[in-house]
Amino acid sequence: MLFAIKNMASDYWLLFSAVLSLCLGSFINVVIYRLPKMLEREEFWVSNGNNPEVFNFFLPGSTCPHCLEKIRPYDNIPLLSWLILRGRCRHCRVAISSRYPLVEWVTMLAGISIACFTGIGIDWFFMLALFSLLLALSVIDMDRQLLPDCLTLSLLWTGLLWHSIAQPQFLPAAVMGAVAGYLILWLLYWGFRLSTGREGLGYGDFKLLAALGAWGGYESLPQILLFGSSCSLLWLLLLRVMRSRSWSQPLPFGPGLAIAGWSWVVYREIIQPFVG
Repeated sequence: MLFAIKNMASDYWLLFSAVLSLCLGSFINVVIYRLPKMLEREEFWVSNGNNPEVFNFFLPGSTCPHCLEKIRPYDNIPLLSWLILRGRCRHCRVAISSRYPLVEWVTMLAGISIACFTGIGIDWFFMLALFSLLLALSVIDMDRQLLPDCLTLSLLWTGLLWHSIAQPQFLPAAVMGAVAGYLILWLLYWGFRLSTGREGLGYGDFKLLAALGAWGGYESLPQILLFGSSCSLLWLLLLRVMRSRSWSQPLPFGPGLAIAGWSWVVYREIIQPFVG
């Protein structure tokens, strides 16, 4: 009887994880699309002294970017609506980017996978928050070459909060990781700029590595930098071969760092204890 109750609780937990992470993936799509526009509008309003109109993550409501028709709630169900509409707007029949269901699907898979290994507990919420923030940062950086402060700083403070609650013994290493992560890329930035007169990194990269240092500790920084650089170079090579992209064109470093940071946390928190 106790075994059956435990299995039922586990099944409900996986279902809850799937639904919540799917909804979270839908919100990530909103953040990816609206946050850069919000920052652009804020900069325009500040420079021109105009009163800002309401434009945030919730208002105005979702509309089709082509025909500007409002999207009804039944057409805004994560993943399901895109499949029912066959990837097209109900009104103008213009194709909807497949990135929307892909982000939702990947987030749902991440939520379920984390739940399978961590079980019911606070670690699931924090690790899903880590994945979600890294996913949003990666896509925005690929689209705009921008790593918004509100996301990188949220990532940093979430990491420190996680360690202070769940792993207080690791908190000093996390704080040192945040400081060292920022300083490493800050020194590389100024060394490259003073020697070449050009900017090789953005300030958002400093903050992202600081946030990853807060999650993985100072000992993780060499591995994250090495793996992140390798991922970025591989992506540049693929773009060079597939799209004839010039070697001199700027390449976002954020996605590579995000992949490396996520891989390190998964290894330390899931794979290493499971294997050990």
